[in-house]
Amino acid sequence: MTAAPGGASPVLLRGGAVVGPDGPVRADVLVRDGRIASVGPAVRPPSDAVTVDCGERFILPGFVDAHSHAGSRVFDEDVQETLLRQGVTTIVTGQDGVGPAPGDGTWADRYFAAIDGPHPRYRGGGTAALLSTYDGTTPVNVATLVPAGTVRHQVIGDEDRPATPDETARMRALVRVGLAEGAVGLASGLDYVPGVSADADELAALCAEVAAVDGLYVTHMRGGYEANVRVGLDEVAAIVRASGVRAHVSHLHGPVPTVLGALDDLAAAGVPLSFDAYPYSRGCTILSMLLLPSALARPGTDDLAHALADPAGRERVRAGALERVTGRADLGPGWADQVTLSHVPSAAHHGLQGRTLAQAAADTGTEPVDLALDVLLASALQVSVVMRVPEPRTPEQLAPLFRHPGHTAGSDGIHVGTHPHPRAAGTFARYLGDFARPGLLTWDEAQRHLATTAVGLHGLGDRGVVRTGAVADLVVADPERVTSRATYAAPTLRAEGIDDVLVAGVPVLAAGRTTHATPGVGLRRAR
Repeated sequence: MTAAPGGASPVLLRGGAVVGPDGPVRADVLVRDGRIASVGPAVRPPSDAVTVDCGERFILPGFVDAHSHAGSRVFDEDVQETLLRQGVTTIVTGQDGVGPAPGDGTWADRYFAAIDGPHPRYRGGGTAALLSTYDGTTPVNVATLVPAGTVRHQVIGDEDRPATPDETARMRALVRVGLAEGAVGLASGLDYVPGVSADADELAALCAEVAAVDGLYVTHMRGGYEANVRVGLDEVAAIVRASGVRAHVSHLHGPVPTVLGALDDLAAAGVPLSFDAYPYSRGCTILSMLLLPSALARPGTDDLAHALADPAGRERVRAGALERVTGRADLGPGWADQVTLSHVPSAAHHGLQGRTLAQAAADTGTEPVDLALDVLLASALQVSVVMRVPEPRTPEQLAPLFRHPGHTAGSDGIHVGTHPHPRAAGTFARYLGDFARPGLLTWDEAQRHLATTAVGLHGLGDRGVVRTGAVADLVVADPERVTSRATYAAPTLRAEGIDDVLVAGVPVLAAGRTTHATPGVGLRRAR
């Protein structure tokens, strides 16, 4: 684990309340040399301390975004401020099986351009080199998972077939190296290319390397959400049983009683699963994954252009696309009204961002599926969309899921495009404003689900708590004012109510302004 930076002035957080199981307790928190030096009433600070008057605010551990797509965008000051104003001090990247390392990063840059954006500093060298790009260069910490899709692409490319024993061995070696260089686990995306081609046996073999170091297997399940959630969870359970790995489900969503029942059944059968989730009903993904078979969803446009080159070919692609989207449990026949264009780089279609496919098709005099194919072709497949589910869930319905002991907060936040999902700017503030303030979660539950649990699951070291000796990643939040302002219509509005944030004892947000300090590091696995 990279040590917290020293040398910064001591900081005294005076007069706030530290949250515990019995509620908030008035206390001063003194920070020195990157760690919490003392917690208690009327702490006497050293003469050179910087004092922050906390008033009626709560002092909480810095939040961990357990599912983030900001790893390539975190160098951007707008993205940094968006994270800090929600109290996020650590992000976990490499999600959905796609990330820059191993390799030179070019495949991930192309395939997930509409999700992650290209990494501006990584040009190869593996996990160690990737993590080093964050050391002292950002205000937040960045951990990464080994992305199983990138690993598969390094060994097999985009071929849609099972791995041979030799290829599996080579993939295992890449995973082993990534873990040794500091990755906190392995991530798969089983609806994305080429992860869709990996079977449970292949994944279990890779997960054996993760289990050997007590890392975490994080998975975007295979078609296993909403009404199909049990199917996806059963495959995760099979991988756990075969490998002994600890498993974690990405952005778990579905009918809450069904999800909780399935988790309880698996735990009773000896397969406890953790998971992340965000407090929104709509999802977001790349349009190519929704519409195209894996053979046409590979980076670039040559395959799609060839398939659409003649009327008969276009009709085949068109019919297949309609069958895919209308057959999804979370979409169905009204799919075009539920899918909003989020990021469209094509200049000819740039103005369609923020409109549903049904609206955009009506405005352009085309059919939604035809417009979608044209937009994909013109944008080299680099198109993301926000998806509205048929039955939105209220905070009261979601709260039992967020109280589950295996739950961690994860935004699945995407910081690319002019009309992203508001979860990138609002997830953590929404947890506090919509769940903790009304009492759907206690404030102690909120800090555990937003920080402490994720630190333990991912092995992020001595942080995620407000106690003497811990790394001083800290948030000062106004419990009456903290609010998410981001909406689907205005998705980039920043949160309010968090004006002071420390990372490793260094103020990175002070009195509502970013300080431009960069104490963040690439977090290496602590175990």
